Amino acid sequence: MKIVLANVPHPAIGSRIPKEQLPPLGLLSVGGPLIDDGHDVALIDAELGPMALKDLAATIVARRPDAVLFGHAGSSSGHPIIAQVAARVVQALPDVAIIYGGVHPTYFWREILAHEPYVRAIVRGEGEETVRRLMRAVELNQALDDIDGIAFIRDGQPAATRAASVITDLDAYRIGWELIDHARYSYWGGKRAVVIQFSRGCPHLCNYCGQRGFWTRWRHRDPVRLAKEIARLHHDHAVEVFNFADENPSAGRKPWRAFLEALIEENISVTLVGSTRADDIVRDADILHLYKKAGFERFLMGMENTDEATLKLIRKGGTIARDREAIRLLRQHGILSMATWVAGFEDQTDLDLFRGLRQLIAYDADQIQALYVTPHRWTPYYRLAQDRAIVQQDPTKWDYKHQVLGMARMSPIRLFVWVKLIEAAAQLRPKALMRLIWHPDPKIRHAIRWYYRMGRRVWIHEILEFVLRNRARPSGRTVFDHLGAAHDHEEEASRVPRPPESYLAEDKTRGAVEAI
Repeated sequence: MKIVLANVPHPAIGSRIPKEQLPPLGLLSVGGPLIDDGHDVALIDAELGPMALKDLAATIVARRPDAVLFGHAGSSSGHPIIAQVAARVVQALPDVAIIYGGVHPTYFWREILAHEPYVRAIVRGEGEETVRRLMRAVELNQALDDIDGIAFIRDGQPAATRAASVITDLDAYRIGWELIDHARYSYWGGKRAVVIQFSRGCPHLCNYCGQRGFWTRWRHRDPVRLAKEIARLHHDHAVEVFNFADENPSAGRKPWRAFLEALIEENISVTLVGSTRADDIVRDADILHLYKKAGFERFLMGMENTDEATLKLIRKGGTIARDREAIRLLRQHGILSMATWVAGFEDQTDLDLFRGLRQLIAYDADQIQALYVTPHRWTPYYRLAQDRAIVQQDPTKWDYKHQVLGMARMSPIRLFVWVKLIEAAAQLRPKALMRLIWHPDPKIRHAIRWYYRMGRRVWIHEILEFVLRNRARPSGRTVFDHLGAAHDHEEEASRVPRPPESYLAEDKTRGAVEAI
């Protein structure tokens, strides 16, 4: 079959401003197995540019594919864009098979199939093996009922098969690196870059995160094989930066150490960036020199808040003391720390935000990323937030960088001003500026200066967007009104058919879906 993998442009500010894009790992991960099955596969990445939606649709149509596969790491905020592009493609190619996968369609398959009838099938959960079987059935015009892990229209109604088995061997399916031109992708200040993955899932129970539900359990790739793949990409394609997609790659100390040692054995000079838990950094205090020697330059640690009561509410499982110790240990080993901090909890006051600022400065992290609490109905946190009022009905703004939930004691403009002040104060404190001016490690100095350049542009752009185009205002609706009932992994696995939810409203003039 002639297959197009389509990566739509994402609306998030951060992905637009740096003019540096990373390749879509999810689509490449299903592309490799499809190529190995003999299909003619091409990737059209509209993030590069970015491409206008009409141009993306026209480019897809020009290839005359038999099937178009959509998927997006941005998930819910990217869905309306996927809906628009898919509708344009089907209008020009009525017989094309539209296949849609990712986190959002996994949990919103009923609504998507009910309101976007041109979608041939939805892949629920991991896609590598499911897509292979699905494409084989589509090619041979076979029934889809026996393919685990999909949803489609059966007898005029959305229906799902049983959940697909979890992939136990992550090395059994290769990434289709040949689908991209590595010279077009950069990160970390113009350095050639890719996204890589050591593990899937997370063993922890944070209630705002969907990792445990979507991936079901923590698994990892063979440490030596991944190290060799990184070395090959570096030698053959001059890739310098490897951005780990894992939420918690270091969850297993033994395999993680084996990976670090294997990569050190390859004797290459690369930059590694990723996310992990502060607990793991503290646990690995005795081997952090291996982190540095392997090439790690920064870790994002989801500290989420500096208030113990809030940490307990979201079941973070961490403590302020361990967060601070992790930052200290990383700095001691010449590795940058980025702390995420989340605002927008219902009862936050001016005093709470001031205290948060003071504690963030006391943390002394190298970089701060301020986010807004955003409920997704496949997470346990959704049940805590479903009765809260929303102030943002535009689904493309549900991206953690825009306020979507109303607050009891603070207006959207007041919270926005606080967040911008906190970001500025945290990044412009004297200690941070001294590291910007001078750092003994030239690679880290480059990273710090790049982040400040990028951060300044994003910060200014967010202010202009808020002033000129912000639509955050009381809507009179709750999260439940907007998104409907919670849909978690256990509910999906039961595959009990239910009628489509009624919260979606189709814009027939644009073929867009006005929902998350």
